[in-house]
Amino acid sequence: MTHPIFRKDIFIGTPFEIRFQAMLRSALHKRSWHLIVADPGAGKTMGIRELVRTVGSPTILAVVAPKNNEDESALGNQLWSALGLPLRGHWSNRKPKLMGYLHQYGTECLIVDDAHDLEFAHLLFIKELTDQGRLQYDHPLGLCLVAAGRGDMIPLKETLYQPDPTWLQFRRRLDKMEPFCKIPGHTSEEVREILAALETVYREALPQLNLRRWSSSIYTWLTQLALDPTNSGRVTMDNLMTLVTAALEWSYEAKATDVLAGMLEKAASLLVLHRDTLKLIDGAGPSTEAPQPPSTEQGNGSKTEPETKPAQEAAQTDHDPRNTETVVTAGEQVQPVKTPKCTFPGKVSIELKRFQDSGTQLVECPDCGRTRTLTPLKGVIKFPSHEKRKTNTPNIGKRWVMREMIWNVVGG
Repeated sequence: MTHPIFRKDIFIGTPFEIRFQAMLRSALHKRSWHLIVADPGAGKTMGIRELVRTVGSPTILAVVAPKNNEDESALGNQLWSALGLPLRGHWSNRKPKLMGYLHQYGTECLIVDDAHDLEFAHLLFIKELTDQGRLQYDHPLGLCLVAAGRGDMIPLKETLYQPDPTWLQFRRRLDKMEPFCKIPGHTSEEVREILAALETVYREALPQLNLRRWSSSIYTWLTQLALDPTNSGRVTMDNLMTLVTAALEWSYEAKATDVLAGMLEKAASLLVLHRDTLKLIDGAGPSTEAPQPPSTEQGNGSKTEPETKPAQEAAQTDHDPRNTETVVTAGEQVQPVKTPKCTFPGKVSIELKRFQDSGTQLVECPDCGRTRTLTPLKGVIKFPSHEKRKTNTPNIGKRWVMREMIWNVVGG
């Protein structure tokens, strides 16, 4: 049975959230305009929700940019509903009253999440609404357009830098010193801080939880090319929580009191190597039983054996951020386990010409994940007989495995 704490939506004041909310509070205090960009999954929506909860609505009015609706009324109706007003009457009659209500309710800052989805009409409506507030009510409004973007990409910049006078006026309203802001993810040290906070949160389920000793390995896993395509060296909260909570939940179901190394490696392998792999769900569907720890784990799962000195040194060694090696315990080094033969029959249903045109060199066994060279023999493509890959030491660092999997060749 899964512990209820793994199903709770938990907010943690991470370094990213501190930076992000500080920018939002600055816009609220100065009534300034900013376009704020952060990686997808960094925690923008969670931070906005927490800020609205602490500061209070409608002092801060937060809405989501309309999708697939170019009408200004789509955004206007969201602001109207955020104030708690009923949507009665035609939009043309309600539109002139909106700024009056914002002034009456004491709204000081507007936040638009997913601002990369805003259309021309939405931006023009924002300008018209705020201009009305200054002219008729002497009520300036702060504005934060929060968008998702990677690398040096700045959403909406091409739109705002058009030569029309309307966009020139819009740009003049942006903050003079900080018009476009990028909020980065977490460094290696910040990941360690977050893991320390998670230890406190999840200690109810795992009393001896110690995540910090795995901080270097977790950081290395989460900065692989699949999860960090721009090589920023930063970790997003979404990827971190996905990996950690999956490993903790499996460890709890295995009746452990601390996170199991095999569960962390299994979660990292699924997240990094197999995130884009099509998995066939057949028969009775996924099992509700907890994954069993690797056979090299000592003990029965309910108690954790004290680590030897070499194992502690291996777990606590500071890795290079680009190091692709995984942490291997001392028991795994001196006690190799003989792996059985894989039962995969070896026949691959793919046209010979299509395989040759693909240029694929290495493919992955769909049963055990071991990679082998796939070569045609007498017009038939077969996967060579092989032993199962050791699940306790997945080769997560080889980034090319994903690009060379046969499933990408055959289209799933």
